[in-house]
Amino acid sequence: MAKISVVINTLNEERNLFCLLASIKEFAEDIVVVDMNSDDSTADIAEKAGARVYTHKRTGYVEPARNFAISKALGDWILILDADEVLTKTLAKKLTQIAKNPTADYYRLPRKNIIFGTWIKHSKWWPDYNIRFFKKGKVSWSEVIHSVPMTQGRGADLPAKEDYAILHYNYATVDDYLVRMNRYTTIQSQVLIDSGYKFIWKDLISKPATEFIGRYLAGEGYKDGVHGLSLAFLQAFSELVLYLKIWQAEKFLPQSVTFPEARRELEKTKKEFDWWMYETEIKNQGPLASLSTKVIRKVFLKR
Repeated sequence: MAKISVVINTLNEERNLFCLLASIKEFAEDIVVVDMNSDDSTADIAEKAGARVYTHKRTGYVEPARNFAISKALGDWILILDADEVLTKTLAKKLTQIAKNPTADYYRLPRKNIIFGTWIKHSKWWPDYNIRFFKKGKVSWSEVIHSVPMTQGRGADLPAKEDYAILHYNYATVDDYLVRMNRYTTIQSQVLIDSGYKFIWKDLISKPATEFIGRYLAGEGYKDGVHGLSLAFLQAFSELVLYLKIWQAEKFLPQSVTFPEARRELEKTKKEFDWWMYETEIKNQGPLASLSTKVIRKVFLKR
């Protein structure tokens, strides 16, 4: 019978760890916690719950410690969970069945993101597929923040159903979002710089606008009410901060920006925004939704 390991990376997670460990108590035969030198009682809580606890240096984000944690797992199958996630009983039952009779080497699982106290069902936050369940040796991570893991063999997706979703207690407060945003954008800015990117003032307009449009209109964030609107603005703000940090790394090197240039860039962004507003209205009207959006877009953007 296939043995299952649950692998968890932690840093100051005493607030969240109890719920996670309770949710995997009857599911996991092997629990591995790799702690990044927490200042609180995270490691003690994990040990008392029966986990095998290892230490890894702090890296600011989880990817560099993923492979180390996976290497400590004893199971034939590995489930990756974050400390702010919970394994539901229905998902645990499904994964147990898969381990007994698999049809793939790795599985992408949907995540149910709870943000500001609400399940976000649109805004590109659902189904939020992630590769989290796999045969040992079939999946590994690079050290790039928010990177897609490298895989071997055949993959499969669990249906995008609430019953099969990892419960993810994401941002609880605006402060949580801003703290993480500050940390992530610092790391992401360095990744872009290392790739050869040079700051362009136009990105201060286009990148946040694209993110807002992608979340609120293309991603139907408007269906999430004020939560969707707020998150679209926060994600757009995150993009603004990211590119400002790259400018900062370049010692705030001056760039000439004339008013006509800025106006043209803003008008281009407005046209893109107007298109998505128009497309969204069409999509919600019914009869016209069958028209080719590519044809409509081409005509619309030439106006």
